[in-house]
Amino acid sequence: MKKLSLSALALFTAIAGFSNVTLPKVFGNQMVLQRNQAIPVWGWADKNEKITIQFNKQTKTVKAGKDGKWKIALDAEAAGGPYTLVVKGKNTVTFTDVLVGEVWVCSGQSNMEFHVSGTKNAVTEISSANYPQIRQIEVVKDLSGVPLEDIKHPADWRTATSDNVKDFTAVGYFFARDLYNKLHVPIGLIHTSWGGTEVETWTSREAFQSSDEFKSMIANYPHINTDSIGQLRKVQLQNKIQALQGAMPDATTVAAWKTADYNDTKWPAMKIPALWETQQLPDFDGIVWFRKTIDIAAEDAGKPGELELGMIDDADATYINGTAVGGLNGYNVKRVYNIPAGVLKAGKNVIAVRVQDTGGGGGIYGDAEFVKLTVGSKVLSLAGAWKFQIEGLINGNPTAGPNDYPTLLYNAMINPIIPYGIKGAIWYQGESNAGRAYQYRKAFPLMISDWRQRWNEGNFPFYFVQLATFNSANGTSKNGSTWAELREAQAMTLALPNTGMSITTDIGEPGDIHPKNKQDVGKRLASIALHDTYGIEGEYEGPVFQSVKIENGKAVVSYAHIGSGLYVKDKYGYIKGFEIAGADQQFHYAKAIVQGDKVIVWQDGLDNPVAVRYNWADDASDGNLFNKEGFPAAPFRTDDWKAVTAGVKYKE
Repeated sequence: MKKLSLSALALFTAIAGFSNVTLPKVFGNQMVLQRNQAIPVWGWADKNEKITIQFNKQTKTVKAGKDGKWKIALDAEAAGGPYTLVVKGKNTVTFTDVLVGEVWVCSGQSNMEFHVSGTKNAVTEISSANYPQIRQIEVVKDLSGVPLEDIKHPADWRTATSDNVKDFTAVGYFFARDLYNKLHVPIGLIHTSWGGTEVETWTSREAFQSSDEFKSMIANYPHINTDSIGQLRKVQLQNKIQALQGAMPDATTVAAWKTADYNDTKWPAMKIPALWETQQLPDFDGIVWFRKTIDIAAEDAGKPGELELGMIDDADATYINGTAVGGLNGYNVKRVYNIPAGVLKAGKNVIAVRVQDTGGGGGIYGDAEFVKLTVGSKVLSLAGAWKFQIEGLINGNPTAGPNDYPTLLYNAMINPIIPYGIKGAIWYQGESNAGRAYQYRKAFPLMISDWRQRWNEGNFPFYFVQLATFNSANGTSKNGSTWAELREAQAMTLALPNTGMSITTDIGEPGDIHPKNKQDVGKRLASIALHDTYGIEGEYEGPVFQSVKIENGKAVVSYAHIGSGLYVKDKYGYIKGFEIAGADQQFHYAKAIVQGDKVIVWQDGLDNPVAVRYNWADDASDGNLFNKEGFPAAPFRTDDWKAVTAGVKYKE
């Protein structure tokens, strides 16, 4: 009898839940609705149920279909508020403190996900934030094999004040702050990003099916269940772990890994610093130990010291000879730990680091010069091979990853927020596609066109960040640069209407894939939006290659967007970053000078140059050509010689 009562209660609850009017979770208190265009409002109710929507001075009605779905468009509203949105059916749903202004989607991978709390001058930025009319909702990470109708958790629109802004997307916040200070209207940010993701996971199945480049690829991917992907990954990871080290260790074995006398000679080795996804552990989320044996001279034994480990994604616990010397949580925080007196011993010493990664990249990474041990005036580099061993998987049971199949994040984190009214989108992604940069020429425009088609708002503004400087793999013109080719693919995407690109090669960090200067990134995106979208006059981007002529053995490079003039950030006026090549396709560092609105490029001894490149490298920090408005010149090449990523395709 008790079981029957519980079943009846469950049935009643399900029916009651179905008959209640509900709206997608992107709607919430403190939300911002898009001004000056029709405002879509939609949701679910009982079939044929009459729904009444009241907002500001508007009242409209709509009837739910046989499937319980309903949708209506409120008339356009000017910027303003706060208002109340009331939706009535058999029940009433009320949203308060609703503003009308400009709404922008902020999406991409970790450099868009990067929070204000991690930026330069973060303490000052957070304490001074007082923009209650800038508001953000962050879409909770989720993935799906089929398009979902709603996001995972209810909306939590938050105001950009000192209590909340630390968790805002930094690029999005600084972009919004500049817009607000110029436009003086509410700004809404829909933040939907996931670190380490490829562009293909943000694109719909239908887009791939309509693409000559990708239709054969997507045909090989059925509609999948993400739980089954997780089980497959578990088996694959178990097999990989078995091949690397045998069985998973027990707790007693792990406890000995921090000590100096543990025998790690049979452990495999991995290069440090570098993310483990680029080495033996692709797509691995879990706990890995690293050990490094070093020798300390007798005269330095017992002295205090300093240990630097670059950055660690995500959390670490660090030991020397079994003694804890540090530990932090934060993928973008440099690890600098004091070594107390008495820890270092004469002869053999062992540094042991337990690294826990919960998603995306994992491991000890950054610039090799920041991986070292210092005792007095002596500096010992710790870069190179470290022994490693896996302690365990996160939760012991991996789930599907966002890059396991195409469409997974489009299905779960984009489709559910369509058709929420927006002005446009800003995007920071590409690092994870660098190995397939040539194909990105088609993959990235495909995604943009896909979003525009599905939002059905025309060619809404889509502004993106070109990859910043980062020494990914010492890529240059000589040995090929995947990052330079990805930047080129991004620049080629500007052929799509109503797009814009922010150049950031001057504000990246060669040893950090997550540069902390997000203020200038947001400001440069805002400059494009203020000019192109909001009609504010003035220069809004840096010098862009226009043409080249070879005259008397020299290349004469012409630029657009020189603003009030070209400017070289060097007190002697030396331009860096240019290369020149002859018919042999061998590039040489070139001399260059500004001559009016042009740059003259040459190399002594090269009488017949045929190609010029600028800032063509993973680490593009050499380039020092700007316009006087402070915008950096964009990387370019004049040749079309074979790209190192040509022919590299999405896994099929």
